[in-house]
Amino acid sequence: QVQLVESGGGLVQAGGSLRLSCAASGRTFSNHVMGWFRQAPEKEREFVAISWSGGNTNYADSVKGRFTISRDNAKNTVYLQMNSLKPEDTAVYYCAADSGLIVRTTPRHYDYWGQGTQVTVSS
Repeated sequence: QVQLVESGGGLVQAGGSLRLSCAASGRTFSNHVMGWFRQAPEKEREFVAISWSGGNTNYADSVKGRFTISRDNAKNTVYLQMNSLKPEDTAVYYCAADSGLIVRTTPRHYDYWGQGTQVTVSS
């Protein structure tokens, strides 16, 4: 059974930093896309950042230059370093993994999801 377990969320002041972690178990995702999405209250889930083989990454425009996605394939873990946080970054952050090999940013294409971790940025 595949499981994705996130950790690292919390409450931080604007301008602060947080690091999210997502550990996968049940299968290896080293050759697959893993990434982060977020969902704010009364909004749809949206793409934040993804990582795939070869060290490739892609970011939403809203987080470029502030967030960094990385992964440790030996640990089957993906990270999201979030710097210069803004109140509009407040959301539940979800880790996701795709069983296919096509790089996509649409949430509905991802097969596996974590339970989510709350990130709250106060002004």
